[in-house]
Amino acid sequence: MSAGTSDAVDEHWLDRWVGRGRAPGGSGAVQVVVIGLADGDGSWQVRVDDGVIAEVVPGAPEKADLTLTLPAPLASEVASGATTASAAFMQGRMKTAGDLGLVLDVLAAVDSRS
Repeated sequence: MSAGTSDAVDEHWLDRWVGRGRAPGGSGAVQVVVIGLADGDGSWQVRVDDGVIAEVVPGAPEKADLTLTLPAPLASEVASGATTASAAFMQGRMKTAGDLGLVLDVLAAVDSRS
């Protein structure tokens, strides 16, 4: 899968997440999948170290501890700050698979905006 583009969602849309979060927290590989982009689905690899988002790169991790899947319009809302990742999760608009504890750490980190 390639990192597709759409308005606020380009291959670097998750770069703002790097450095967000705080220790102590979970660690693992997270795959973020955005479906329905203009040029197909996009996939990004997010590395979380002790509750802090350490790295984001386009593509899928070899083995994901957690997968977050969201439609392109929702990804644009999250990227622009119109909605939070936590709100999207609680509303059932963002799907998750994998480590539920890591979900909570990732959502807290993304929503921290710092």
